[in-house]
Amino acid sequence: MSSTQQGTVRKLLEAHGTTFAADADITLRDEPACLWQLLVLAQLLSTRISSDIAVATARELWKAEWCTPANLRRSTWQQRVNALGRGGYRRYDESTATRLEANVVLLDERWNGDLRELRDEADGDAAGIAELLQAFDGIGPTGADIFLREVQDVWPSVAPYADKLVVRGAKAAGLPTTPDELFALCPSGRAAHLAAALVRVARKPSILERL
Repeated sequence: MSSTQQGTVRKLLEAHGTTFAADADITLRDEPACLWQLLVLAQLLSTRISSDIAVATARELWKAEWCTPANLRRSTWQQRVNALGRGGYRRYDESTATRLEANVVLLDERWNGDLRELRDEADGDAAGIAELLQAFDGIGPTGADIFLREVQDVWPSVAPYADKLVVRGAKAAGLPTTPDELFALCPSGRAAHLAAALVRVARKPSILERL
């Protein structure tokens, strides 16, 4: 651990450390509604569409008051299509509207509407959680990675969690690429923030020039 690396982490957190959940107006806590919202966001971010559009679309879903599984289950397919379109998610609006309903049904029927039960089924193990998350329609390895790197500060059993994008960003920034060494550089409770910053670096390395 060097002072240069610590300085880089501090600058990354200051400039780019907003989590994608926070961007989407999710106040992440270990509570069913918040975790449901993160699952929806991970699904939206998994498709080949910009993260800005995915985040804007998530906000539209919250504006429609579908912040809980029960509320979304009461919506109609067309209402969901319309909300997704308002967020700019038009390329995938119809398929996503269908998937959202399928996923809320699965969550209710298998885990009583509570992703903490999914976590407990996997004994808190990150790999086990990732596997179970992929039972949701539209959540593959990428979506599972997004969920886990964002949830790690409220689900300590999965931390430290760094997927391929985080590792790529860390390498570009001259930081350690092993999760234990990498997250030892950031303050407690800020691993997800650093992960989000490094994802942004991985996607756009030129932001390092402005630190």
